[in-house]
Amino acid sequence: MCQASTTAAGKPKKVEWPPAVRDYVRRAFDPESAIAGISSMEMQTKLKETISYYAERNMQDSIDWTKYPLPQELIQEERRKAALLSPTNNGFSNGLSSLHLNGAKAQTNSSPSTLKKRKSQDSDELAQQSQATLPPWRRTNLESRMTFAEGHNEKRQKKNTAAEAASKLEQAELEKRRQRFNLGKAGNNKTPPWGPAKDEDEMPTGPVVGTNMALEKSYFRLTAPPKAETVRPLAVLEKTLAMLIKKWRAEKNYNYICNQFKSLRQDLTVQHIKNAFTVKVYETHARISLEKGDTGEYNQCQTQLKALYALNLGGKPAEFKAYRILYFVYTCNKTDMNDMLAELTPADKTHPWIKHALDVRSALALGNSHKFFRLYLEAPNLGGYLMDLFIERERLAALANMSRAYISITLRFLTDELAFDNDEVCREFLESHGAQNNIEEKFDDKTGKQYRVKIREGAALFEQLRAAAFSKVDIKGQI
Repeated sequence: MCQASTTAAGKPKKVEWPPAVRDYVRRAFDPESAIAGISSMEMQTKLKETISYYAERNMQDSIDWTKYPLPQELIQEERRKAALLSPTNNGFSNGLSSLHLNGAKAQTNSSPSTLKKRKSQDSDELAQQSQATLPPWRRTNLESRMTFAEGHNEKRQKKNTAAEAASKLEQAELEKRRQRFNLGKAGNNKTPPWGPAKDEDEMPTGPVVGTNMALEKSYFRLTAPPKAETVRPLAVLEKTLAMLIKKWRAEKNYNYICNQFKSLRQDLTVQHIKNAFTVKVYETHARISLEKGDTGEYNQCQTQLKALYALNLGGKPAEFKAYRILYFVYTCNKTDMNDMLAELTPADKTHPWIKHALDVRSALALGNSHKFFRLYLEAPNLGGYLMDLFIERERLAALANMSRAYISITLRFLTDELAFDNDEVCREFLESHGAQNNIEEKFDDKTGKQYRVKIREGAALFEQLRAAAFSKVDIKGQI
């Protein structure tokens, strides 16, 4: 995420935000973080307000963004406090009444000369304001327009009393706002004006504690605060996860499994459950999504997993760090890739799973297609599924490069070099991309019949295919 700023010369300057801030923004936009009754526009406004507050004070690096409340939560807290201070509250009504009484009392205790002097000053100020705001053709006979009939004195006095009370109320509100925003003080307070400061007298607001005992429950987006009878407690959710894993292995019904996992994750979220079991749920759902090529659902899980790993709750952080690197290779996202590399510790870089992902990145950066396809065949865990997302475009890129180096090559060579399962699969790949006319059948005395590819003749085609492949990277649900 970048923010435009201006230098002394007036040119826009690109500001790179810390990875923690970028992750905070991603979690804010995560659909699972949505709160019923808070619109996306309200969330975005609060998000901008929050980040700008710290950016203006150069404090964005000193905040633990993994634990900082999301914009939705800040808005929810503000609304709850506003409800406690609503006009229906007796304290507020009494305060308003006292303001009226104090205003009237102050006017009664003042001497006549003081009142007369004050009235004269008020009239002069009002006249000056009126002269400033009236157009030239209406600035005549001002005194006559400001002269009140004697019979209206009582009415005018009531209006003045009400106006004075309202003025004091305005001042009280302004003072309250000044204290909220700490105006006039150094902006080094780590808690922003909208921060979740808690008073001891405030009503406690805890998470929902579920009572639903059903193992299966369809997912529905929340439009109102959940009820306990619709939410499953942790003990039931643990049984649900075991059941879903068995069903996935036996039936492979992804639509059903995905729906059930989203419902399971929702029950964890509304109960504020963050423990080793939560990590296991998100890891399992992420793996299943990877297996089915659902990058949108996978990225939602990855976003939550990153925050959970920061809490040291266990799981397989090395596995999913490797997946993140491979995904950034797929999306060609250099900014996020650099952020990811900066987060890696020396121990991370020596872990075999992460090292494999880093080697993939390095091979492509150096144009070493031979090493890349060897790494594709050796991908640990589910890394092969992520590499499947960009293996086609890398094969086309390799063909384009080979077309500049070779005139003709055997189909067998292409099969081995581009990591195809067999010659037939390699041939189908070429034909599906319009290179059927570049394949010729020849007879060799030693090996018998073999196929050769006139790769130089297809140079223009392969170059066109490569350009098209890299121009339509699908980044649905990108982290």
